[in-house]
Amino acid sequence: MTVKPSLEGVTASAKAARNAKDLPPVDKWNPPFSGDLDMRIAQDGTWYYLGTPIGRPELVRLFSTILRKDGDAYFLVTPVEKVGITVDDAPFVAVDFTREGDGRDQVLTFLTNVGDHAAASAANPIRVEIDADSGEPRPYVLIRGDLEALIDRKSFYRLVELGMHHQIDGVDWFGIWSDGVFFPIVRSSDVTGA
Repeated sequence: MTVKPSLEGVTASAKAARNAKDLPPVDKWNPPFSGDLDMRIAQDGTWYYLGTPIGRPELVRLFSTILRKDGDAYFLVTPVEKVGITVDDAPFVAVDFTREGDGRDQVLTFLTNVGDHAAASAANPIRVEIDADSGEPRPYVLIRGDLEALIDRKSFYRLVELGMHHQIDGVDWFGIWSDGVFFPIVRSSDVTGA
């Protein structure tokens, strides 16, 4: 007989696996798949259980620490179970960033809605998709593992203010520098209209 996963069971397992200093090593855990949980992360970063927003930030933070992406699917993983959840876009939202230094020497460190920090770098790249229907940019930064954060609009506008032009393989791009890496946003000709 298969036992359907429950929020209480996942919460108890996550608390048992938690280490106060570091994130749990979810990439090293390989428990059997326990089924899907009616949990969803909306595009704005709100976590839902059974269609209702999870109102306790500390519980959302706990779940975020055991989140893993395998292929295109998202799971909450503990040493004893692995449950599937739904993610509408990216699992996190980058709600702010700090800047140290200037120009090519600057380092941009992003803060997510669940309290993670990640400096944009070769290991944590920024990427921008352009929506095919609206033409609007959708910027992301890799936070950890294969988990990205959608960069919120106000932060993206601030990034654009820091943007510079740089040539890559003979093509001029407008983009952002962080930790010695240039992250292209759009072709320079799309900005200047040339």
